[in-house]
Amino acid sequence: MAQSAVRDELRPDLNDAQILIVDDELANTVLLERILRSCGYRHVTATTDPMEAWALFEGGLHGRRPFDLLCTDLHMPTLDGLALIGRVTAAIPEDDFLPILVLTADLQPEAEREALAQGAQDFVTKPFHKEQIRLRVGNLLRTRHLHLRLREHAGRLEELVLERTIELEAARLDAVERLAAAAEYRDHATGRHAQRVGLLAALLGERLGLPSDEVELLRRAAPLHDVGKIGIPDHILLKPGRLTDDEFAQMKEHVEVGSRLLAHGRSKLINMAERIAAFHHERWDGSGYPQGLRGEDIPLVGQIVAVADVFDTLVHERPYKRAWPLDEAVAEIRRQRDRWFAPRVVDAFLGILGDQPDLISDLDAIAAETGTGDPIAGDPERP
Repeated sequence: MAQSAVRDELRPDLNDAQILIVDDELANTVLLERILRSCGYRHVTATTDPMEAWALFEGGLHGRRPFDLLCTDLHMPTLDGLALIGRVTAAIPEDDFLPILVLTADLQPEAEREALAQGAQDFVTKPFHKEQIRLRVGNLLRTRHLHLRLREHAGRLEELVLERTIELEAARLDAVERLAAAAEYRDHATGRHAQRVGLLAALLGERLGLPSDEVELLRRAAPLHDVGKIGIPDHILLKPGRLTDDEFAQMKEHVEVGSRLLAHGRSKLINMAERIAAFHHERWDGSGYPQGLRGEDIPLVGQIVAVADVFDTLVHERPYKRAWPLDEAVAEIRRQRDRWFAPRVVDAFLGILGDQPDLISDLDAIAAETGTGDPIAGDPERP
């Protein structure tokens, strides 16, 4: 910022400030208004009615430009100065600052303490002296101005932080999506399998009652379920036929590779992706891998992605199998309930198909090329 701009910031045009005066003695309001206008202040509002002053103040909060300074007497009928100050300070937003100047002819120590406790900042004694008014009002308005500038600066900083946070989040999500795409790029025959698994996993999570933020995490994390296949040799990963026992043992290593790749993440997204990569091949009956976990020992996200992964694989063509018809794929998922898959996840899956006709149409379209396939039990990695 140039030096001239800094000087302009430090020397604001205080004469444009909005000032409210309330004193039940008309002579006092007329005199104070005259003094303030002679000091150059252009926007001075005066009243002898404290209830009118309160209404004017409220109007400034809800519509027109708010006041920058309140000058109030203490001893007034209907609503005395202390009560008015209390109302005003209670109504001011927490991030705002309104200076209050107390007008008094005889300020007792107890009244002074009470006024300060209610939110007053300074006092001026009657009869009024122009120089005293000029200095005190100027000081209070400069304080008000600096507070407003600091609030604006804090708001700009908050906006910049938010923008930067959004940019970082977008970059992080982009990196995650590219990592999932990199794994699928090596196994190009799977098409957009990873993205479809993410979408179906999110639908299952929502059906199972997961909070919306976890459903969104699941949608973004599930596509990384097979990221460990980056470490599987091409002659195994792309083999068009059935894997040998040794080859299948190597294929299963993608679970460990994926969980290691995603381990020690510093975000909820990567932490969930690690659990999915590590546990989506576990089976409800304990016959899965790598740990042979059983039932609810398998993390829920692993249970969910297991169903989404197998179903999407069934209804899509692969080099080693043709796509299954939708009804046969659904029947196979139902048959594996309480065996391969968690019962409640299968029930959620069947509920989605039953309740969302559009989804059924989409799945019919996805599985347009139908055929017969080997049963799941023939090869857990290749339905």
